[in-house]
Amino acid sequence: MTVSLIGDGIFLIAMTWVAYQLWNAPAALSVLGIAMTVPTIVCLLVGGAVSDHFERRIVMLCSDLVRGLALTALAVLSLSHVLTFGELAAIVAVYGAGTAFFMPAFDSIVPEIVDAQELAQANALDQFVRPLALRLVGPTLGGWLVASFGGGTAFAVDAATFAVSAMAILTMRRSQVARPPSELSPLKTIGDGLRFVRRHAWLWGTLASAGIAYLAFLGPTETLLPFVLKNELHGSAGDLGMVFAAGGAGAIGAAALMSQRHHPRRDVTFMYACWGFATLSVAGYGLARSTVQLMLVCFVFNALEAAGTIVWATIKQRHVPLALLGRVSSLDWLISIGLLPVSFALTAPVAAIIGVRATLVGAAIVGTCATAGALLIPGIRDIEGHDPRDDPAAPGKSARAAARAA
Repeated sequence: MTVSLIGDGIFLIAMTWVAYQLWNAPAALSVLGIAMTVPTIVCLLVGGAVSDHFERRIVMLCSDLVRGLALTALAVLSLSHVLTFGELAAIVAVYGAGTAFFMPAFDSIVPEIVDAQELAQANALDQFVRPLALRLVGPTLGGWLVASFGGGTAFAVDAATFAVSAMAILTMRRSQVARPPSELSPLKTIGDGLRFVRRHAWLWGTLASAGIAYLAFLGPTETLLPFVLKNELHGSAGDLGMVFAAGGAGAIGAAALMSQRHHPRRDVTFMYACWGFATLSVAGYGLARSTVQLMLVCFVFNALEAAGTIVWATIKQRHVPLALLGRVSSLDWLISIGLLPVSFALTAPVAAIIGVRATLVGAAIVGTCATAGALLIPGIRDIEGHDPRDDPAAPGKSARAAARAA
């Protein structure tokens, strides 16, 4: 995961810079955002069902191979100086489809290989490694590669990281935690995950509020932050890498702090407080007047996001049965990012009407209201203070207990 995420950080910088080289307009990243997220959204439910039906490490392996081949094709086209914006969008779409199978498989394999009492620490480790690779090392290396050798070389390095990830997965031992066999096909089991989410306010309320908040701020931040840096602050690809790296440093610090603390008793309230202030900080992107200020905002935003995400991942792994976790994780991703294509599509016209900076400030306000408002949903905090490990009949505990007994 670490090596692959470093490649993802390289890809983020290379894709952004190459996109603006091919089409220097705010709409460029909006189009690429749509091209990447639509296939992800379309494939997520199937990806979750597949990860619950088949061995999860094999699903992860196949996803890595598909994405690695896509990046290899992108590198060849770019190095040959024949890459077009349409080809970039098409390859990004394949990349997004492969990601839809990897994410739920990765999320749901964690409780199979980590003891229940160590889930919080495992998620803190995940959130430590993820920003270190994706937001710090990857973007810094990506900015240097693009500035020194061009986008094609950066794409080639990213493709190589997927090969390393695939080899690591091949060496992974099969999980010793048995899952109940399903006689239904993966597609027919999707409804089980939908029904489970619908019955729990803490699940559907969080997913719904995240969907609205991401609609408001994710499109603007992904597309307008690089535009502001490049066109208003006259920064370079290296500067963009440093901004993302500052966000990585914030997330790393938050993960290190969370790893030393117990899972908060009022976990839902803690999680929403972190996410609410993180969303509000997006306004800083619209108010910043220097690269250093953008770095500070990115640091704060990612630190708060990481702290909330660590708690959220642990809540899911504790309260969702293992046999359903892949489907619930896919729904988590689907509902959270389901409106992203709309967010990307709206960003450019809204920015053209009210301005780039005003769009970022407005996105922060709307997203914060959506996040804070979720706490008013009846039952949203019913699970606070309850640890299902203390309940012998808790859903999903029987599989772990049976494995230990064996």
